[in-house]
Amino acid sequence: MGSAAEEHRKEANQLQRQCGSSRKWKLKMILLVILTNLVTIYIFTGPSFNLKYLSAYTHNLPLPLTSSDHSTSLFNQLNSTTTQLVASQSLIAELHETLNSTNLLVQSLLIELARQQEEQQSKDDQLSESIKVDNDELISAIGPHKLPLGHSPRTGSNEVYPSVGAGCLRFQEELAQYMKYEIGGECPVDDVFAQRLMLKGCEPLPRRRCHPKSPANYKEPTPFPDSLWTTPPDSSIIWDPYTCKSYQCLVNRKKLPGFYDCKDCFDLKGRERSRWVVDNGRLDYGIDQVLKTKPPGTIRIGLDIGGGSGTFAARMRERNVTIITSTMNLDGPFNSFIASRGLIPIHVSVSERLPFFENTLDIVHSMHVLSNWIPDTMLEFTLYDIYRVLRPGGIFWLDHFFCYGSQLNGTYIPMLDRIGFKKLRWNAGMKHDRGFDRNEWYFSALLEKPMT
Repeated sequence: MGSAAEEHRKEANQLQRQCGSSRKWKLKMILLVILTNLVTIYIFTGPSFNLKYLSAYTHNLPLPLTSSDHSTSLFNQLNSTTTQLVASQSLIAELHETLNSTNLLVQSLLIELARQQEEQQSKDDQLSESIKVDNDELISAIGPHKLPLGHSPRTGSNEVYPSVGAGCLRFQEELAQYMKYEIGGECPVDDVFAQRLMLKGCEPLPRRRCHPKSPANYKEPTPFPDSLWTTPPDSSIIWDPYTCKSYQCLVNRKKLPGFYDCKDCFDLKGRERSRWVVDNGRLDYGIDQVLKTKPPGTIRIGLDIGGGSGTFAARMRERNVTIITSTMNLDGPFNSFIASRGLIPIHVSVSERLPFFENTLDIVHSMHVLSNWIPDTMLEFTLYDIYRVLRPGGIFWLDHFFCYGSQLNGTYIPMLDRIGFKKLRWNAGMKHDRGFDRNEWYFSALLEKPMT
């Protein structure tokens, strides 16, 4: 690993020296051309040129005439010579102006070249500072890597930079720890540590060349469709030794005091069974009623942001709609649980740009996750990103967004209006089980991206 990194650094240094030599060679060529022009101008405008020029005229002058009869001819010749001298002086003045302009141009060019060199040096220094980590595998992971076939018109470069979150470079010690492992061996069991890095903005993390540890006594998953409502076996995952060590422990925590993320959503025989089934005409929307707002069969694929244990995706799967569920493993193994149900999890935070191309999804849903705990500017970026990935006519189901009463009309309604969603349904109110003293309001909305 050390020799590979050393070779990588040597190649990088050689490439940097080549780039520097290329820049110096170009600068020398430019200066050579300019100096050649300056010498030429000097030859034609310098003292030697003036003497030769005047000598040519004086050499052709006639010998002094003593006869008064020839005075008129002599004066005519002198006048002609004077006219030619004035013209030559005018030409010399023009050439001097050209020389001054050339000098100014050379000065400007040298200043610009110096500025570009300083900027490039600054960028090189910043890059050097950003990767000053004594970790060969990390340096290898973040690149750059030269393309084997040279310049690519698709990337516009002859190098490839792997995708690594800019926030990673602010936590170099943690990043170096994350990338410390044996190449080809077993990855450290550091899911919690890696997720903390992601939540700090180190997203995406660099890829690793190691194998994740497999659960002991792993069994084949429950066949579909029974898997949608079956609690997976405890042997399907590796448990965090500092929290629950079984799914039954996660189910029982709904009886415990304190706050947990999605406290009761691992209990597939409890409240999860009734979610999104009944439409009460107020804050609770039913899936069937939502699907009826569009022509049958046109809601086919979508995303559930912060979807907990995947029950929304399970309900939609029963209606032949494929939903990808984004979630983090906060207070529980949500990604593994969703996958065990035969659904698709994606391990990303709410701050990341959605990994979908624009105008592709039929529906985006979010319950509780998008709410007033997110800074306003960050939330607006997220809402615009949802608008981006929805196809024209696509549905954004904003489910139980909570905020204070003053924020509802002052912040969030104007924000949604700015983005440009069309309201198909809108309900707002307080929830009695949360208490009126906090002035905590909820609103649910069915929003549509305009067709044009």
